Amino acid sequence: MTVDAQALGDELLARVEAAADLKSLDDVRVEALGKKGRITAEMKTLGGLDPEARKAAGQALNAVKDRVADAIETRKSALELSEMNAKLESDRVDVSLPPRPESIGRLHPISQTLDEIIAIFGEMGFAVAEGPDIEDDYHNFTALNIPPEHPARQMHDTFYMADESGGANMAAVLRTHTSPVQVRTMENQKPPIRIIAPGRTYRSDSDMTHTPMFHQVEALVIDKKTHFGHLKGCLQDFCSAYFEVENIPLRFRPSYFPFTEPSAEVDIGCNRKDGGLTIGHQGDDGDGWLEILGSGMVNPKVLTMSGIDPEEYQGFAFGMGIERIAMLKYGIPDLRTFFDADMRWLKHYGFVPLEAASLVRGLTP
Repeated sequence: MTVDAQALGDELLARVEAAADLKSLDDVRVEALGKKGRITAEMKTLGGLDPEARKAAGQALNAVKDRVADAIETRKSALELSEMNAKLESDRVDVSLPPRPESIGRLHPISQTLDEIIAIFGEMGFAVAEGPDIEDDYHNFTALNIPPEHPARQMHDTFYMADESGGANMAAVLRTHTSPVQVRTMENQKPPIRIIAPGRTYRSDSDMTHTPMFHQVEALVIDKKTHFGHLKGCLQDFCSAYFEVENIPLRFRPSYFPFTEPSAEVDIGCNRKDGGLTIGHQGDDGDGWLEILGSGMVNPKVLTMSGIDPEEYQGFAFGMGIERIAMLKYGIPDLRTFFDADMRWLKHYGFVPLEAASLVRGLTP
């Protein structure tokens, strides 16, 4: 052994204590205990000593090695704790500060309108029903009394799924309305039934006033005594609540839908004075009307195909486009902007979550 073990140990321990960071400490570890370290080098010299001297020197070097290794671990823990505390201090965020206004998210008008619709009909006792976006031909068309030759079943109007050969699979379709949810509900639930079916729908149609994907909400009421007067009262209450206009003018015009009989288009009163549009307030001539939805009494054929006896039960149904009524209420001029993902548009037309009407807070936040 070429050096005094006690002196070597004291020197290395002083180097360990002086290490200011983990990198410096690791350099000391390599210098002391590495393959070419000072303690390792002294160990290699023990072979030239006589047995008694080798034993004493070996014990001394091993004691130094253990002391240095323990000191390194202790110093490493202290440096790691110090670095963590420094990082926590530098990264600290004052959570008591108010959020920056520009970071506040917005509810999309579609989400807000859906929430309002569900809240209004929820107060009337309606439940929300859901169904698949990919439907079969039977539930989307046949069970709704839509004949094979109906234009809605043509490929230029409807998105049919491709089969394994790449051709059109006429049995699978992207639903063209949420009416299949009504059929599935009647098949699986005994009357009385009172549901709304909101969701996405798909049609092969694209221009300034139509998009290939849009949102609808449809309603269904089935029991033994429901009549057309109940339908009119329900829609009167909904339109007044949604547009926030008491006794809003409502007009029912005879129409035709395969799944309802009798059927009616529903118009709301409006005023187009000076090129603008005011919902619920007609001009002096009283001829301002705007169509918003279709409705009618459920066709007995639809009840029969769904397993309900039309001699015992009857009911009404109606449906409307969610984008359409959102545009009317919130003054949104272009349908396509709903799907542009423009943050400026969302900041203007969107809703602050904690300030908007919802199922939890009610219609008046």
